[in-house]
Amino acid sequence: MTQDLSVPAVGPVRAQLLALQDSICAALEAVDGGAFHREEFPGERGGLARPRVLTGGEVIEKAAVHFSHTCGASLPPAATARKPELAGRSFEAVSVSLIVHPRNPMAPTSHANVRFFLAEKPGAESVWWFGGGFDLTPFYGYEEDCVHWHRAAKAATDSVDPDLYPRFKKNCDEYFWLKHRGEPRGVGGLFYDDFSELGFERSFALHRAVGEAFTGAYLPILERRQGEAYGQRERDFQLYRRGRYVEFNLVYDRGTLFGLQSGGRIESILASMPPLVAWEYDFRPEPDSREAELTERYLTPRNWV
Repeated sequence: MTQDLSVPAVGPVRAQLLALQDSICAALEAVDGGAFHREEFPGERGGLARPRVLTGGEVIEKAAVHFSHTCGASLPPAATARKPELAGRSFEAVSVSLIVHPRNPMAPTSHANVRFFLAEKPGAESVWWFGGGFDLTPFYGYEEDCVHWHRAAKAATDSVDPDLYPRFKKNCDEYFWLKHRGEPRGVGGLFYDDFSELGFERSFALHRAVGEAFTGAYLPILERRQGEAYGQRERDFQLYRRGRYVEFNLVYDRGTLFGLQSGGRIESILASMPPLVAWEYDFRPEPDSREAELTERYLTPRNWV
């Protein structure tokens, strides 16, 4: 019997996300040559955590690709703070979230997340939405990498609705903004949340398109930069700039806050952190250096396509 995809349901999204996790892990393993450590933890009410972490690879210093299906009788404060009308509802949230920290400083860090949320209450209409996107955080900028990344992002959203890319790019530039630093985390990409405006079937199609576009957007960049020459100066700058990722994740990221407040497994929630990071007091790059070029040319919201 064919399932009616016009009706919001967790089942088909969960199946698609489990397959997406498998395909992304296989693609990253093929580039690196290493293997992900795989675990499974059954949760309450049929939930499941399936964390996967690759560490110490030749190309990838650390990567985490996690599937999560969280179920609960009531929503945590991270969710109801923005939507108080959801208080008292049971919920299910399914997602794949990933981060890749390459070893070579010339290769950018990349993050992606795709998720579906469903909240229900007896006698009331279901509340649901999709959210997600992907963003790129270079340490040393390359114009061709940024253009490729954004073209892949635009192609993914254009396959569903050509009006979405400008909105989602703007959302990404605004969301991945470190207020206390006054700077973006990277060169952006796509970000959307609370998305249901196209109805379940077309919103699900968008969700699939974005998730499945990640490897085509990122792997060509990783493969192009993995063999670039670098020295201790570049390594030190990479570790310094990784601090920006950590600051954002711990202070502003909604997904991290949701995971911590919903009682998720701490090791899984924080597995996205880089293995090594550094903070240097009042660091200022040399004028006209490639390190200075990062903030002066690349960490400025602009149109890449």
